[in-house]
Amino acid sequence: MAPHPPMTAPTKTLETFENPSPERDYTIRMTIPEFTCLCPKTGQPDFATLHLEYVPDRACVELKSLKLYVWSYRDQGAFHEAVTNRILADLVAATAPRFMRLSAHFNVRGGITTTVVAEHRSSGWQAAAPVSLPP
Repeated sequence: MAPHPPMTAPTKTLETFENPSPERDYTIRMTIPEFTCLCPKTGQPDFATLHLEYVPDRACVELKSLKLYVWSYRDQGAFHEAVTNRILADLVAATAPRFMRLSAHFNVRGGITTTVVAEHRSSGWQAAAPVSLPP
């Protein structure tokens, strides 16, 4: 029996949905533990865990499209710094958030781990002061 073809395929298209609470600042946090791309110098695989945090404005990123988007990097050569900033730019273009931070924690290779953190802040947006609650 032949294997079934995948029901979905990698894509660079990020889908969004309307923010259900645009009147308030709130944070969405996602952990994406299975990011892979290729080293552009050696062709060896690079593995990373991506941590995405954002304060949406009018749109939120749809999770299945994000999964397929991340998958699209699997066979692409990219430096850690370039791929982190490209993903952030694509997410910002799709969602136009008030704030977004992408932290890419690349696994050890050659005795070195790399973390790249890239941020976007919409013009004029200011984070609320932290609230400290008693223990």
